[in-house]
Amino acid sequence: MNKPLNMRKEFAPFANGTRAELPFSQAEYNARLSGLRAIMAANDLDAVVLTSMQNVAYYSGFLYCAFGRPYAFVVTQDQAVTISAGIDGGQPARRSAFEALTYTDWQRDNYWRAVRSITAKGGAVGYEGDHLTLQGSASLSGFLTPAKLVDIAPATMTQRMSKSPAELELIRHGARIADLGGAAIREAIHLGTREIDVAMAGRDAMELEIARSFPDSEIRDSWVWFQSGLNTDGAHNPVTTRKLAMGDILSLNTFPMISGYYTALERTLFLGEPDAASLKIWQANVAAHELGLSLIKPGATCSGITAAINDFFTEHQLLQYRSFGYGHSFGILSHYYGREAGLELREDVDTVLRPGMVVSMEPMLTIPEGTPGAGGYREHDILIVTETGAENITGFGYGPEHNIVL
Repeated sequence: MNKPLNMRKEFAPFANGTRAELPFSQAEYNARLSGLRAIMAANDLDAVVLTSMQNVAYYSGFLYCAFGRPYAFVVTQDQAVTISAGIDGGQPARRSAFEALTYTDWQRDNYWRAVRSITAKGGAVGYEGDHLTLQGSASLSGFLTPAKLVDIAPATMTQRMSKSPAELELIRHGARIADLGGAAIREAIHLGTREIDVAMAGRDAMELEIARSFPDSEIRDSWVWFQSGLNTDGAHNPVTTRKLAMGDILSLNTFPMISGYYTALERTLFLGEPDAASLKIWQANVAAHELGLSLIKPGATCSGITAAINDFFTEHQLLQYRSFGYGHSFGILSHYYGREAGLELREDVDTVLRPGMVVSMEPMLTIPEGTPGAGGYREHDILIVTETGAENITGFGYGPEHNIVL
C-alpha cells in the first residue's frame, strides 16, 4: 500500500500508484545509463549530479517542471536516482525508469541533503557547467566537498546527439504531426484573421494527434508561432493579434512536443500573390534550402555545409540578410532547455555528421522594413543522417508553388 510522504522528513522515497508507461523501454534507458557510466569511468568520477531538464529526462525518463525549485538525476556506479520536490507528489517516481527520492521544503537545502545521500562526501563529481548556477555550484561544493569536479555537459551532449532507433521513430512521428499542424494552419489563413486564431488551429490539431498517437504520454509544451508582415523578421517572435492583410508575407512554425522531444515545421507563405521583389528573394532562399538539403550526408561537416550556403548567398548578394545558422540538432529540447550546440550548422562548429544524427536545414533571410521584398523568409526540413545520405522526414511542401494562399 502506498504511504503519504512525511513532510517533516528531509527526503524520502514517495511512490504513489503504479509506474506509468514511459516514452521508451527499460532497455533503452539502461543503455543510456551505461553510456553515462562510461563517461564517468573515462573521467574517473564517483558520481554525477545532472541538473538540466534535458539530461534528467534523457537518462531517467522524467521531464520535470522546475517552477523555481532544483531537480537532479544522481548517478553512481551502482545507483541512479531522481531527486524531486514534494510539490510533485508521486509523479516523478511514476515517470522515472529508476529510483526516486522526494525532498521536502520545511528547511533549506533538503535538496542537497538528498543529493548527498547518494553521492556521499569527498568523491570525484561530474556536473553540468552550462546549467549549474553560481549558487548551485557553491552549494554542491559545500555539501559534497568533492575531491574533484568535472564538467560533463559536453560529453552528455555528444551522447544525446546520436539517436537510437526508438528515438528516430518518435522523431518521425513528430515530423508527421508537425505537418498536420501546418495543414491546419494553412486552412485557417484568411483575410482579416488574427495571428493568434491561426496559431490556435495548428496547436489544437497537433495536440489532438499527439493524444491519439501517444495516449500514455504527458501532453505538454506543444506550440505554434504564426507571424505576419513585420512580425516575420525574427524566427522566434511571439504570436500577436494582428489581422492578416492582402499581400502579407507569412511565417508558419509548428512545434509538436512528444515526451520532451522537439520537432518542427517552418514555412514562408504569402496571402495573395507576392510582388516581384518578394518573389525573387523567396526563390533565392528556397534555392539555398535545396542546396543545403543536398549537402547533408555522412562525413560532411557543419562548418563545411555552412560555408557552401554562405557562398551561394554571397553570389546572390544576400549574405548580409542571413539571420542565424542554417540548422540544428533534434531530441530532448525545447525553446527553454536542451540545445545541442555541437550539432549546429555554423561557421564555428566542425562536427562531422554521422548516421543516426538528426539535423534541420533552415536558411532564413530577413529583409529590413522599407526595402523591396521586406520580411523574414524561412524554410525548415528535418533530416535523419543515414549510411548513404539523408532521409528527409518533412512532407509539407515549400516555395511559391505550394504556399501562396489566394
